[in-house]
Amino acid sequence: MALAAVAALCSGGDAARLTVNGLPVVSGAFSLLYVHSIYRAPSAELFTVEGRRFTMRAVVSTNDSVLDYYALDGTRGRTPDGLWVLRLAAPATYDELPLLTTSIGRRTLASGGRCLPLYPAAGAARVRVAVRSGPAVPGEPCRPPFHSQSFLLKIAYSPTDASATSTVDIQKPHAWPSPG
Repeated sequence: MALAAVAALCSGGDAARLTVNGLPVVSGAFSLLYVHSIYRAPSAELFTVEGRRFTMRAVVSTNDSVLDYYALDGTRGRTPDGLWVLRLAAPATYDELPLLTTSIGRRTLASGGRCLPLYPAAGAARVRVAVRSGPAVPGEPCRPPFHSQSFLLKIAYSPTDASATSTVDIQKPHAWPSPG
């Protein structure tokens, strides 16, 4: 199944506009939101962008078992709202990231207060996440379960601070969507 997100990987057009699968990259960061298929917990992988490469810096979830599932070294913490955060000891950098998306996991890109669903209405689809220069797609307001989860509104990864998520970032998110 061809998804709009895959078609949005483009070149040309507005070469000055950096996008992830067509969604504008805001503040040098984006998130890959999903519902963990085993724990049914809203979760997110937090990325920073440098040029056309992107680096996974942290994982956030409402369930600490999601962090165990990754089996990665890093520093665990809790946000003031009690969410679990794993800051990776060895962040992983990608040129592109192939994913299998399903309507169960609802993988969704988020940046600058907008979301771009990557999953099909039913079944599964293969997509590639990549950062490119080109025309932007507007995205949309985030859908359930992401639009109402407190972690989407109160936690953000600061691309200028690779070691921690600061209180300022939590209070003024720049890489996570806001409702509506």
